[in-house]
This record gives sequence, structure tokens and C-alpha cells, in this order.
Amino acid sequence: MSSELLDALIAIEEQKGISREILVEAIEAALVTAYKRNFNQAQNVRVDFNQETGDIKVFSRKEVVDEVEDPRLQISLEEARKINSVYEIGDILEQEVTPRNFGRIAAQTAKQVVTQRVREAERSIIYEEYVDRTDDIVNGIVERRDSRNIYISLGKVEAALPINEQIQGEEYKPQQRIRVYITKVEKTTRGPQIIVSRTHPGLLRRLFEMEVPEIYEGIEEIKSIAREAGDRSKISVYAHDEEVDAGGACVGAKGARVQTIVNELNGEKIDIVEWSEDPVVFVANALSPSQVLDVIVNEEEKSTTVIVPDYQLSLAIGKRGQNARLAAKLTGWKIDIKSESDARELGIYPNPNSPLIEKDDDEDSSFEHFEFDLYQDNDDDVNDDIEVDDEEILKD
Repeated sequence: MSSELLDALIAIEEQKGISREILVEAIEAALVTAYKRNFNQAQNVRVDFNQETGDIKVFSRKEVVDEVEDPRLQISLEEARKINSVYEIGDILEQEVTPRNFGRIAAQTAKQVVTQRVREAERSIIYEEYVDRTDDIVNGIVERRDSRNIYISLGKVEAALPINEQIQGEEYKPQQRIRVYITKVEKTTRGPQIIVSRTHPGLLRRLFEMEVPEIYEGIEEIKSIAREAGDRSKISVYAHDEEVDAGGACVGAKGARVQTIVNELNGEKIDIVEWSEDPVVFVANALSPSQVLDVIVNEEEKSTTVIVPDYQLSLAIGKRGQNARLAAKLTGWKIDIKSESDARELGIYPNPNSPLIEKDDDEDSSFEHFEFDLYQDNDDDVNDDIEVDDEEILKD
């Protein structure tokens, strides 16, 4: 049994990455309990597992005292010095008390402990591996589903994709390969529980970091994301290097980079806009693909009034207010959109101090041009928009 146990410990250390010392300590502690239970012993004992030979021995431990009160735990100085003259008061005397048939009990106990510790260690290793990957993307395979979750195999562990983290209308078939975003890793009695998402804005961020080297290397930065998963998202980007075209880097040659992300998200539309510390410029960019004539800022209420051409009012608002709603989330500013004619009646347009007034109407930025080319927004889509009262404030 001894050699077999040693071989098993060595194999577990190599295959599972579990330290042999940890297993030996656990076996020794369990054998102490097994000895007391099986031999009705209440004395203080120590089990020694020899990692060279595999031999297992049990030693009783007694404290050397002047006057013995409990012979199971104490020994007199006189008796101790009969064994070895060097003992003094307060020393611990150990004597071997290994039972004759202790080997069989030791083998059973060791097997149970090793199995349990291997399971616990594997769970701990998996937890430590994945807790550091929170807010990261992983590849998985759809395994099964129940009424609450879809379960994704990540290799060593299974992750749960809850209903509220699934993209509406997206189908998940068994053995389908899928990318998911880790939102939470928790320890439970059944092992680590990993929660993943397909709707989290972080998924979009990580996909761009993977596809756009400029973002990964820190040359370009994603400032904010507003996402309605499965339908449309807006992402604001800023290049720290003036020579880098932030929007063009995200789009890639002929739209290759962003198209890869769109395909991964099953056709979710993505608006890439240029970030600016000036709220006038940032809000105007965020309402892309619509043209903006002016943005009036109210710093105290952190709100803006945006003026657009009459014929682009519904485009600026978007279907069910989506475009304006996403722009508000992206910028962090409340947005009230008014048509040019209504703004003139109210006397708030034109505003000679606006940096947008002198902008050439025929000039399209690379961001706006990309949106029209990739998504081919047309008048038919705009005509389907709902009517919006001019006084409506679109909230986050």
C-alpha cells in the first residue's frame, strides 16, 4: 500500500498540479481522526507519513510534568527520564503506538482524503484561474440549457449564461462555439460558479481591443459605450496620437475590423463616434448618423438642446427614440432634440457663438461616412420612426 500511495501522490502532483505536501498534511490529519475513532483513543497523537518509504506511524504525545493529572496527555518527569535523561518539565515526549492492523484503516482513510482534497484543490485552482479573468472574453461551447440558464463549457468548468444576459433573438444550439464575457466568479459548495454575458457593454469593449491593435496598445482609447444588445450600439473613441485616425482604425480597411465584430454579434449595428471633451462637439458626434446644426449646453442641469434640420429630426431621434437614447447614455448628457424651424420660432437658432454653425453641410467626417456606408440608412427606415414631441427630454 505504501508504494502505491506514494506513486498516486506523485501522479496527482504532476497531473493535477496539487502539491504533495498539501496532500500529505491532509492524510496525516485524517489518520489522527481515524485512529481515535477506530481504537477509542482520546490521547494526543501525531501521525507521521514518511514520503521516502511510504511508511505510516502513529506517535502518542505527552507533556512532561511534575504531577500527572491526566495520564493520557501527561507523563511525570521521573517516568520521562527513564526513557531519556534529557527530558525537562514542559517537554513533549513521543512514543510510537501504531496499531498492528492500522495499515488497512490508513489505506481507506488516505483514499478518501486524497479524493476529497483533489476535488477541493481542482475547484480552488479553477476559481483562482477564472477569478482573474473577470471582465474578460472567453471562448466556450454550448452544452445544455434549462428554464433559467444556458450552460457553456469553458473546458475545465461550466459557465452559466442567464436569460437576462442573452441577446434577444439569438439562438444557442448544442456544440455551438460562442464568445462570452465573464461578469462574476463566485465560490460555492459545488465549486466555482461562473456567470457570463452576451449583452454586457464590456463584451463590445473587449472585442474592439482584440480586433484593433491601436486600442490594445493604448494608442487609442475607448472612452464610453452605450449598448442595446442585439440591435444597436454606440462607442466613442479617442486617439492620443494626433496622427492616428481613431475612427478609421476601428473601422479598418474596407470596414474589415468592425465587420468582424458585427458578425460576432450577429449583425448588431455599431456607431463609432469621436470623443471630445467639448460637450457641444461630443453630443453632435454621438447623434451620428444625423446632421447636427447646433448644441446648446446647460452645465447646471447637465442637459443639452440639440438642433437638427427639419428633414433629419426623425433620424436624429431614431426608431422608438433609440438613437437619441444611446447618444445620451454615451455622453452622459440629457438630450432634447428640436427641429430647425421650431428652434427659429423659439429664437434659439442660429447661435452665432456655436462652433457648429460654420461647419460645411456637405462635409462628412470619417465617422459619419462610415455609418451611412455600412448600414445604408434610408428614408424608408426613417419614415417608420415614431412621432416625438419637441419638448420631449430623452433620458439615460
